[in-house]
Amino acid sequence: MLLTLAASSLSSHLDPHGEGGLTVFDLPGFAIRELRLRGLNLTASMLAGWSYADLDRLRDRADKAACPCLVLVEDTPLPLADPSSTGRDEAKERIRRLAAAANRLGCNALALKCAAPDDPRAFDLLAEEMKAVMPSVERLELNVLLAPNEGLTDCPDRLTELIKRIGGFRIGSLPNFAHAASTGDPVSALRKLAPYAGAIHATVGAFSRRGKHEGYDLAECVAAVRSVGFPNTLAIEYVGDGDPIKNIDRARTILQAAIDGDQ
Repeated sequence: MLLTLAASSLSSHLDPHGEGGLTVFDLPGFAIRELRLRGLNLTASMLAGWSYADLDRLRDRADKAACPCLVLVEDTPLPLADPSSTGRDEAKERIRRLAAAANRLGCNALALKCAAPDDPRAFDLLAEEMKAVMPSVERLELNVLLAPNEGLTDCPDRLTELIKRIGGFRIGSLPNFAHAASTGDPVSALRKLAPYAGAIHATVGAFSRRGKHEGYDLAECVAAVRSVGFPNTLAIEYVGDGDPIKNIDRARTILQAAIDGDQ
């Protein structure tokens, strides 16, 4: 299991002009040199308005730093179960554009959230629309990872059921620790989703003065995914209000010890 960085963790440190802060192009070198994390999961909103030349430049910087772009994450839920066919078609076109960008960046996966109520009609519609768009993504040799979201995919059982309905080797999940904790049983939620996961976000918030993560036990979450043989990347996603670099360092120490079996 390899520790990587969810680039959104450093959004407060980013400056598009590089004046007194990092640019997105600086992230690969910073992640591996300063944070000792060996890959990036990028959110689509960070790349809004980018050209193919911009994407190529970031991929080149990532390759030179030996810190590759791994997953492109769409942070806006897509209405793939919208009653309107126009809304669904626009969502599928958005997926195709994101897939082209992910391919250009050298990512191995595109992660999506789906906006859908938890009812049988929405379930069937969402599954069919995902089946329809999958071939265009698969042609780019990308995996599609479904992240939990309010509604249909909030329940781990429903999300795994949806993945099975869509079918194929390139559909999976993108669980995160915070969502798992919100179910009331993070260990059970992660054990259900991790077998389908192409990556997992180790969501990190506040730490106590004694250095203990508040809300849920990071090491316990790692143990849960290890117990089902999860072999892929674990991206630290800092969502707190404090110093992201300091807290990413804290999280990395705890997570790496858990991965190594020291906790």
